[in-house]
Amino acid sequence: MIKKICCMICILLIFAGCSADISNNDSGQSILKKEYKSIKEQRKDNKTEKNVNFSENSGELLKIGFCQVGAESGWRTAHTNSMKEIFTETNGYQLSFVDANGNKDKQIEAIRSFINEKVKAIVLAPVVEDGWDEVLKEAKSAGIPVIIVDRMIKTSDDSLYACWVGSNFKAEGLNAVEWLNEYIKSNGDDNKNNKVVILRGTIGASAETGRTEGIYEGLEKYTRYEIVGDISGNFTKDEGKQAMEEYLKINKDFDVLFSQNDDMTFGAIEALKDAGIKPGKDVVIISFDGVKDAFQSMIDGEINADIECNPLQGPFVSELIQKILANENLEKIQYMYESVYDEDVAKQEIGNRVY
Repeated sequence: MIKKICCMICILLIFAGCSADISNNDSGQSILKKEYKSIKEQRKDNKTEKNVNFSENSGELLKIGFCQVGAESGWRTAHTNSMKEIFTETNGYQLSFVDANGNKDKQIEAIRSFINEKVKAIVLAPVVEDGWDEVLKEAKSAGIPVIIVDRMIKTSDDSLYACWVGSNFKAEGLNAVEWLNEYIKSNGDDNKNNKVVILRGTIGASAETGRTEGIYEGLEKYTRYEIVGDISGNFTKDEGKQAMEEYLKINKDFDVLFSQNDDMTFGAIEALKDAGIKPGKDVVIISFDGVKDAFQSMIDGEINADIECNPLQGPFVSELIQKILANENLEKIQYMYESVYDEDVAKQEIGNRVY
């Protein structure tokens, strides 16, 4: 029923080099260039060319505090592992790691603990965007730079953090819509009214807000799409399945599913199958993150496209810390390198996927 698009791939800007000239302007993002960088190439890029061994320079390990959102997905595990692999004694670091298990209060407590430990830098992957000013002021007063990773924060004073490194979530949403539109056109369905369901992640998380904004803005450009459902699965498989099950009780008539991370997508796929709906065939499914299991689902024909959210941030963060401690000026926003993948590219790349 559905034909496949060959290698509909995009590159979002460049990976987050520490001197990259990138602003927080989504209009600067490239959309759907028909080329991509392989995972092997990305892994090569992600290797820090010159790790400064601080223990050799000063005789002491550099203390770093890292507070992670949790371990809710394969993406998050890869993100944590990337940090742990770079912040080692071999590289001159001593890492204090806290898994907040999705609890913002625990993250605030962890930051205060890092301050008391007198770490040299704090890395924070925030649960939500709001409510960080007070504790970040405490870190600033202690002279400890804070790097925000993955999800963005909202603050009245952006001098409270040194920089942010992660993904342009709005551009991911825009890219998802552009891939879909090319896919629909390739199947000769230009005149069809396509009914769309959006499965959001944790409401208020920057990944959710940015992707949602991009999807809505992208769909508004075209008359062939109608949003018939907007639900949340909180970025987990179980809640993604539950949300889809509840929605299917009231409506099974839709053509497209945007699911804002792979774990929710896996849950939604189970719910669709239980309802007698063939994922990837009866419903076009566009997912986000690009974990290895999702590549297999693309090969199996159950996910049609996956918008990458690159978790391999450890080397970039390490380099940023080195530059901050050397008093170098940094761009406030540091975007990761990311691509869009479909079934054909998934077949080429699954063997190289590291998360």
